[in-house]
Amino acid sequence: MTQDKTILVVGTYDTKDDELNYMCDCIQGQGGNVLSMDISVLGDPSEPTDYSKHAVAEEGGSSIQEAIDSGDENHAMQIMARGGALLALRLHREGKVDGVVVLGGTMGTDVALDICQALPLGVPKYVASTVSFSHLLPPERLAADIQMILWAGGLYGLNSVCKSSLSQAAGAVLGAARAVERPAGDKPLIGMTSFGKTILHYMVTLKPALEERGFEVAVFHATGMGGRAFESLAAEGAFACVMDFATQEVGNHLMGGLSAGADRLTNAGATATPQIVAPACYDLVDLVGWKPLPQRMAGKPTHDHNRLLKAVVLDADERREVARAHADKLSQAEGPTVFIMPKGGCNEWDRPNADLHDADGLAAFVDEIERRMPDNVNYIPLDCHINDAEFCDRVLATFDAWVAEGIVKS
Repeated sequence: MTQDKTILVVGTYDTKDDELNYMCDCIQGQGGNVLSMDISVLGDPSEPTDYSKHAVAEEGGSSIQEAIDSGDENHAMQIMARGGALLALRLHREGKVDGVVVLGGTMGTDVALDICQALPLGVPKYVASTVSFSHLLPPERLAADIQMILWAGGLYGLNSVCKSSLSQAAGAVLGAARAVERPAGDKPLIGMTSFGKTILHYMVTLKPALEERGFEVAVFHATGMGGRAFESLAAEGAFACVMDFATQEVGNHLMGGLSAGADRLTNAGATATPQIVAPACYDLVDLVGWKPLPQRMAGKPTHDHNRLLKAVVLDADERREVARAHADKLSQAEGPTVFIMPKGGCNEWDRPNADLHDADGLAAFVDEIERRMPDNVNYIPLDCHINDAEFCDRVLATFDAWVAEGIVKS
């Protein structure tokens, strides 16, 4: 088999030498190439790695001696995390690695999360960890396309149980590196946020209409990780235009729901990307369906979407708080920004006579938006529901004007 892809194998080679070398052997046995990176501090591997612990620390502007002299294992590993992330990114940009797999307990996993976040979307990134899928891992530290497998039975030494996990991780990252279809970039890309068609319909109309105009459209599911992926691409300037119509994650972050991070609704503005914004589902906070409601949400109307996800309806004061957050974030935008406010409601459950409709709450949100929206934002109120044809018509009219003016590059 042709040795066509190179995988960066990362871990603490002083304590997990056998396990890491086993993964290297698995990758090479399937015809792949390997580069090894040591992120240990105190000990040394049995054989030199391609990138030593000294090279890793120096990549981050530090040294192994500084890590040792700190006398603090947390500080020491953050030195290695910084250097490891920068080195992995440089190797990828230089075309030397096609994917990464990191092995670790809590120490190695802490470093792994930084390395995976440093690499762009579409670069295969796998973590074999004793704490995979654990509540120890905060969502905001997970790369949008990170893959994890539980390193079962492998805390110390090789055995048949842990080999099952390690061989899967090795095969998975090599297979992904061979199979991945990276974003082509041959058409200008539009980033859109939404939820499923039962609650929001606009993408059904807008996606084909925009594709007919020669654009590619990527629709992101705004339930935390989807919003993180959307924001990470926006921060890279990957979008020709942003249609951020499902901004519920702004309220989620404020109210303790499924957060996409504190930077939600800011990265398109920071990169001066033209953006059309609407507040779909602003009135709801998504929570983990199988957990009890937080005390502050007790007694509020809820909708159980499935066993994983439930939505809680915000009251008028909370909606005003969410409106202020929208306005504050958009006030930082450096590029053309339009905010469309469908005054008839912002999700299918909020239509008149629907289960979660709250006319007073909607009026409170609209009032706060109109009072707080900054001057750099073109505010467009519409007397319709977000799922009505008028909304899509206005979006396309704004978009077409921007294309005609050269604001959006076609």
